[in-house]
Amino acid sequence: MLEKTTLAAISERTGYSVSTVSRVLSGKAEKYRISQSAVERVTREARRCGYRPNLVAQSLRTRQSQTVGLVVPGIDNPFFATLSSIVIAQLDARGYHTLLADSRESEEEERQALEMFQDRGVDGILAVPVASSPEFHEEVGQNVPLVLIDRYFEKTSLSYVCTDNYAGAYMAARYLVDKGYRRILAIQGVPASMPNRERVRGFLDAIKDRGVESRVVGDAFSVENGSREALAAFAGNPKAYDAVFAFSATILLGTISALRRLGLTEGKDIGVISYDNNGFLDFMNPPVSRVEQPLREAGEIAVDTLFSLMEAHLSGLPRPAPVQQLVMPTLVIRESC
Repeated sequence: MLEKTTLAAISERTGYSVSTVSRVLSGKAEKYRISQSAVERVTREARRCGYRPNLVAQSLRTRQSQTVGLVVPGIDNPFFATLSSIVIAQLDARGYHTLLADSRESEEEERQALEMFQDRGVDGILAVPVASSPEFHEEVGQNVPLVLIDRYFEKTSLSYVCTDNYAGAYMAARYLVDKGYRRILAIQGVPASMPNRERVRGFLDAIKDRGVESRVVGDAFSVENGSREALAAFAGNPKAYDAVFAFSATILLGTISALRRLGLTEGKDIGVISYDNNGFLDFMNPPVSRVEQPLREAGEIAVDTLFSLMEAHLSGLPRPAPVQQLVMPTLVIRESC
């Protein structure tokens, strides 16, 4: 005969009321001044019998699902995998589960993900947007607290937290110029994405009037894009450029693969610098210079902002003023340029 694992059954076996058992298992023992011995006894019995709360019923009572939706443009991209990991850890520390969706840089799939989050009754949404305009995100944000992270819309009422991509690209390009590089190839990511547009703008502003020949090529934040564009740029002339600025770590990997196929060594035959930081870059030969984005800081600010919106939404209070913040990246210099 299967043992009952309901609140009533735990109440009967421990001798405490159903309300006391419920308060202990929902983390409200301290609020209701329940004794430590009662907490330990109820918790021990719940673990012994494998009690699991009915989350659907609980969410109907509290109007909370303890779940946040997170949508990113490509979970196979190490940058977004790291960002997701940071956000998920932040939410987990607050007792929340994460519903993760991958839009694959598609506006339609992003829309489907946001609609799915609403249908599942999430308490809030964190989104790395791929849409060209904010209308649908703002519509969703009227119903569910929503914060943008890593990317944002120039004119929006939504909160967002993002790296200052213009400043990061400007710093990297100016460093190359100051080191004496005069023929610089920039391999960009998705041309329409906000971070990419800002990186292109920062790159061009940094080399303006500095006697630098330059070219911006590419169409994706991918290894394939980096390899294809580097091979094409140096085809028939290994000295066509003296430096390459890869706009992401994935683009960088493809670029280095192509350069080595062409017999060029970064840091010796050609300067190489990358946007995005990743632990493996210090283990490459030579270690790669890059723009480090403060992902942990951005994740913490975004989650804090979302919880402020969620608390106001749950309490029926006016929505707080939007937080629209750019965080400053850091230039990390190594031996590749």
